[in-house]
Amino acid sequence: MPVLVFVAPKEFRDESLNAVKMFLSKWGVSYKIASYTSHDCTGTHGAVVKPDVHGAKISPADYSGLVIIDGEGIDGFKIFEYRPMLDMVLQFNNARKPIIAVGNAIKIPARANVITGKKVSATRDTETNRQLMLFHGIPSKEPFEVAENLVTVGDSSSLAHALPKILEMVGMG
Repeated sequence: MPVLVFVAPKEFRDESLNAVKMFLSKWGVSYKIASYTSHDCTGTHGAVVKPDVHGAKISPADYSGLVIIDGEGIDGFKIFEYRPMLDMVLQFNNARKPIIAVGNAIKIPARANVITGKKVSATRDTETNRQLMLFHGIPSKEPFEVAENLVTVGDSSSLAHALPKILEMVGMG
């Protein structure tokens, strides 16, 4: 089953998406790009990706895990408040499928209320850390944390360290 990689319609972190795509491809793991648009999505540094699937048409049964890419678009589009996104994260969580959130995308599992009592990698973003505390996550200074089926990566520079664990969690390691 492919891994679902979610990006904001605009201003996702190109380097995070590229690292995830390159790593998954290297290990022969298929993936699908999702967003809440069917139009091209544009990264902060100009990368353009066409979503394979619209966020409204996602069933966790079709995917081995969910990766949520960070970037200013998470905040600009208030994806962390978008009920369909929060419901999707809850569905992945209820199915015990891996959920990987990078940087400020950690707000999404926080707002979906799946971090309670779990260690969560703190970010450089003050608002994300506030959400972490508000939803009873346990802040960690580690570059990434694994708590049950949730992986939180503090920022894109720590993503390379987390990718082998992510690969293992989606059944390929």
